[in-house]
Amino acid sequence: MEQGELGRDVSPGVDRREDSMYAGSRRGRPTATDSPAELQRAIRRRAEEIYERNGRIRGRDVENWMRAEAEIRRELEEGGPRRASIVVKVDGVRYVGEYNMAEADGYTPGEFASGDPIPVRLEGDRMYVKRPNGKELETTIVGKTE
Repeated sequence: MEQGELGRDVSPGVDRREDSMYAGSRRGRPTATDSPAELQRAIRRRAEEIYERNGRIRGRDVENWMRAEAEIRRELEEGGPRRASIVVKVDGVRYVGEYNMAEADGYTPGEFASGDPIPVRLEGDRMYVKRPNGKELETTIVGKTE
């Protein structure tokens, strides 16, 4: 197992160490009853996640925002699965692992602090992060930047 380090969050909510795309709300994914301000925050977080996932390419702010808004609105209409991401740095490479929160075996954002050393296992397009309780969080690698 390799030693990784929790990287900067892909979704800067209230606590920048959290790793859920909806970390700032503490309520989970946006709902149709959220205020316009809450929806704007969710869209902003998603746009920043897209920016990170796509290699932090500058100059695509509007494109990232439009994509984030479309994704959030589609999720509101469909009630789709709640997905989140975690960023881990291993040997200078930043991996973005996405996971389905319903299948995360009780994993909650904030189990790791930014910069904490954590055991990581990489297998193909999968990244397994060892949690403090000994269980592994299985993610699908959706981004990799050196």
